[in-house]
Amino acid sequence: MKTLPAEFDGQSIRRVYDEGTETWWFSVIDVVQVLTGTSNSNRYWSDLKRKLAQEAGSEQPYEKIVRLKLTAPDGKQRETDCATAETLLRLVQSIPSPKAEPIKLWLAKVGYERMQEIADPAQALDRARQTWQQHGRSDKWIQQRMTGQETRNKLTDYWSEHDIKAGSEFANLTNIIHQEWAGLSVAQHKEMKGLASHNLRDHMSEAELIFTALAELSTRQIAESAQATGMAENKTAAQTGGRIARQARHQLESQTGKPVVTGANYLPPAQPQAASKPAKALKAPRKP
Repeated sequence: MKTLPAEFDGQSIRRVYDEGTETWWFSVIDVVQVLTGTSNSNRYWSDLKRKLAQEAGSEQPYEKIVRLKLTAPDGKQRETDCATAETLLRLVQSIPSPKAEPIKLWLAKVGYERMQEIADPAQALDRARQTWQQHGRSDKWIQQRMTGQETRNKLTDYWSEHDIKAGSEFANLTNIIHQEWAGLSVAQHKEMKGLASHNLRDHMSEAELIFTALAELSTRQIAESAQATGMAENKTAAQTGGRIARQARHQLESQTGKPVVTGANYLPPAQPQAASKPAKALKAPRKP
């Protein structure tokens, strides 16, 4: 089995790919932590299993949980409850959380092409596309968001295989790339858009998504050509990749006279002032 951590909204979710069955297995505890924000995800999961066991009906999702060895925060390999995406999608329905729908989309996107539990990958993409359309995203935006996610996944896969730890080190390198191309940190960009716990990429404009993808694609290809390993070498690749996208951004801005990085977002209009126009397009940037 091959361990390839992934990210959801800046948080690491451990996953293992079984090449024999072509199946992804995800850490249930990590998903519970993301959904609930609880300080004791193990206890929450234990209580949820007990609750599900008491419910009527056969083939409860917890019955399909397996225990696999994953790297714990202390660096040791420990047996951890894991589930396929199909099982997790059923478990998510049992956990009240505003992140339930976003994580369903995430599960559909992360390695969807190899998940046996999703019989037709095109259907998973269609479901994700429909949800974004319901949230007011255009077809062009949705396509760019999915393309950018695939680019992001390839970069984090490279990092995982070259001595970069998921979590803080992923976040540090991501911030370096973002700072280089956008001229501000991820946190500053979120603040500019008025975002709190929201996923920044879900509130980017089409142009912001494109330049983010260019920066991350450049970073990966530079890292691959240099066989960058560890934080120091990958930091250099991140800085160089980000600068390539920054140069392209400056060229576009000089031609259009419009900034690529903006405060525009997809947040619902404030109540009651903006209730009359629930526009599908990005909101106008906030004034500083």
